[in-house]
Amino acid sequence: MTGLTHLDARGEAHMVDVSAKEISARRATAEGRVVMKAETFALLSAGDAKKGDVLGTARLAGVMAAKRTHELIPLCHALALTNVEVDLSLDKDLPGVRVRASAKVAARTGVEMEALTAVSIACLTIYDMLKAVDRFMRIEAIGLVEKSGGASGRWSREESR
Repeated sequence: MTGLTHLDARGEAHMVDVSAKEISARRATAEGRVVMKAETFALLSAGDAKKGDVLGTARLAGVMAAKRTHELIPLCHALALTNVEVDLSLDKDLPGVRVRASAKVAARTGVEMEALTAVSIACLTIYDMLKAVDRFMRIEAIGLVEKSGGASGRWSREESR
């Protein structure tokens, strides 16, 4: 494990200077899930949520969040994302929704935070739209799945175990 790049010699937080880095194609994928009561899952599956299209709204919220990550996390660089995909799948076994997001960019810094932010906000949107019927929902297991590009190259959670 290397040192923390966002801390200077005095231990103060600062934005990392990436100006000397080469621009490269970068991609990151993250995932998470929202676990809910079986009754809530049935309501969602049937498309009967009072607030409307839960999954469609969560997908759009995730994309919007990825694009605004630098406004939410203080030391993140503003990136001109080339693609953001947010996939939501109903999982009867949870019961709940599995959320997976990928972000792509050609830049001097990675897009892990954008993918993680997309997943987080998509999960929060699902919670918000269903909380009136289930305040016991849980947002779980948000984490990076894989990333590629930059000096550190490719990393995969599965291959790192």
